[in-house]
Amino acid sequence: MHVTAIVVAAGEGQRFGGAVPKPYIEIAGRPMILRTLDRCFEAGGINDLILVVAETELRRCKKLLTADCNLQPRQWRLQKGGATRQDSVKQGLEQLEPDVDLVMIHDGARPLVSAALIDRCIELAREKGAVVAGIPVRDTIKVVSEDRWIQSTPERNSLWEIQTPQVFHKALILEAHARASQSRFQATDDAMLVEGMGKPVYVADGERTNFKITVPEDILVAEALIREAYGG
Repeated sequence: MHVTAIVVAAGEGQRFGGAVPKPYIEIAGRPMILRTLDRCFEAGGINDLILVVAETELRRCKKLLTADCNLQPRQWRLQKGGATRQDSVKQGLEQLEPDVDLVMIHDGARPLVSAALIDRCIELAREKGAVVAGIPVRDTIKVVSEDRWIQSTPERNSLWEIQTPQVFHKALILEAHARASQSRFQATDDAMLVEGMGKPVYVADGERTNFKITVPEDILVAEALIREAYGG
């Protein structure tokens, strides 16, 4: 079964700030996007990879990836992104080869994803069709109005924090994105598009270390984890 990974790194990273675009921020001496690709290619289930970046970053990214010895034997290609994350994923989907069976979609800003988690999601998706990684929330969650008044407190036992990777049968995710484009529906993740079709999505056990790099403090945590667990 042929599995293609689409790694999305086309966002502006406005919450992160700084002069260097977020994918190229170094984590323990290695650019974040390279660390993310390292993890993807460590997974046994990935055959090839499409990296989606901002059009203005294509040249810089190609130079970075081409020069990296870890990636030289790997099958990867670049694709320019769109105005939103959803548009960028769609751009990646348009580059899929005809023989692809499963599509894994992953955030470029989750560089600590493990190969084991990727392979587990891929294996589950073979049977279930649509699988996302997730972890149960540990804190109490409040629904809050725009003027900061608490409206309700959902039951915590049914709440999960959804991560990537998210893995889908190719035909399913292509149809989900096509329908979203026709209806101009924007979702916060790809699973939401599949849910909108009335199709079930299975949640696999994620990893708390698989967090998204969003603010500068996250770099400090990631570097500590790499030094301790990954030998980075």
